[in-house]
Amino acid sequence: MRIRIFDDPDRLAEAAAQEIETWVSLTAPHATIGLAGGRTPLATYRRLRRTGLPWNQVHGWMTDERFVPATDPASNTGMVAEALFDHVPATLHRIPWIEDPMAAAAAYEQQLHGVLEESPTGLKPSLVLLGVGEDGHTASLFPGTDALDVTDRDYLAHWVPQQEAWRLTATLPLLMRARRTMFLVSGARKAQIVADVLEGDSDHPAAIVSRGSKDAVWLLDREAARLLPV
Repeated sequence: MRIRIFDDPDRLAEAAAQEIETWVSLTAPHATIGLAGGRTPLATYRRLRRTGLPWNQVHGWMTDERFVPATDPASNTGMVAEALFDHVPATLHRIPWIEDPMAAAAAYEQQLHGVLEESPTGLKPSLVLLGVGEDGHTASLFPGTDALDVTDRDYLAHWVPQQEAWRLTATLPLLMRARRTMFLVSGARKAQIVADVLEGDSDHPAAIVSRGSKDAVWLLDREAARLLPV
C-alpha cells in the first residue's frame, strides 16, 4: 500500500490525473477504469480532459450508482459523463435504467463480462477509483449491510437503511480483484475515518477493500491526513 499526501485538493486531483494517465498508458489498448462519484473524483475527471490519453482505447464503468436515471442530478453516471466522458472519445458503460433495481444490477454485471478481463477467479478490473464516506463506506458498500457478505456476484442492488434508498454497487470480491485500487479522499471531515481505516484493524468496508487489494494507493489532501502519524 502507498499513501501520498498533498497540500490541497487541487494538487491531489492533479496527481491523481497523472497517476491515471500513467496507468492507462501501460494498460492500453484496452484500459478499463472503475469510476467513483463524489467531489474529489470530480476534480480529477475534469483534469483528465486535458491529458493526451488514447481515449478511444479507454473503457469506463461505474463502481456504484444511486437508483436514479442518469439524467437525475444525483446520478454518479451523469456526473462522470458531464465531467469527462461527454468531452473525450472514450466509452462509458452505463448501468441500464430498469425500474427493478435488482434486474438493473444483473444486467450491468452481464454487461461487464464484455468489458473487464476474465480470469479463473472472476472478472478482474484494471484500475478502480474509490472514495470513502465518513462512515467508512466505499462504492455503495455500507457498514452493517448484507451486501458485505455477498461472494457469488460481482454487482448487486441493495436497500441501504442509512440512506433510505436503493443503491447499485460492485461487490467486495470484484473490487478486491482489481490490479490497482486508488482511493481519493479530501477534507477535514474525512480525517477520523482515514485514520481508522489506515492505522487500525478496522472492519469498515473501505478498510476491507484496501487490505484485500493487490495494489492499493491512497491519495489524500493534508486535511484528510491530519490524524495520521507524520
